[in-house]
Amino acid sequence: MIDWSAFVVVALVALFSAAALVSLYSLGLRLLTVEGRTTVRTAAGYACFVVCALGVLYGIYLIIPGFHR
Repeated sequence: MIDWSAFVVVALVALFSAAALVSLYSLGLRLLTVEGRTTVRTAAGYACFVVCALGVLYGIYLIIPGFHR
């Protein structure tokens, strides 16, 4: 039997996570490609990329059961 409430939770978390990562990546691109950028904008752009990479690595950690031992 399918646990529909768990399915909905997984679907919503996946949708939210994907939207958040795409938004954060695009914000990082925007901060790095703006004309006349400052050191703060450059650091914020790279910070967005680091947070995106950490989110992707955490997702991989959750998917691969061998990491949960």
